[in-house]
Amino acid sequence: MKANLGTTESKRTMLASFAAVGSVILASSCCLPLLPFLVAAGTAGSSAFFVKVRPFLLAASVLFVAYGFYQGWRAKKCNQQPSALSTALLWFSAIVVLTFILFPQVIANFVANLLAG
Repeated sequence: MKANLGTTESKRTMLASFAAVGSVILASSCCLPLLPFLVAAGTAGSSAFFVKVRPFLLAASVLFVAYGFYQGWRAKKCNQQPSALSTALLWFSAIVVLTFILFPQVIANFVANLLAG
């Protein structure tokens, strides 16, 4: 039963990490038009929408990362060791979220330069 609990906690930690990265990417989509050549008309409308909901998406990202760290702390408290993959993914998510929050224009410029060739 304890092994199953550890696996469930690890899956929840990874899910929180993926959710955090997904919401921070959505929050930054106002600055990063996704696939501009394929969805140019839709991007303008979605970009305007994401500008309005950006603060909520950033807050959700921070909360998802915090929840992931809580799950990892709780697993250790119950004498369960989170998997190395879930721990690495959680720290990667935390770094991505922090970078997108602190440097949104730098990220937007970097992606624009990559897309420009």
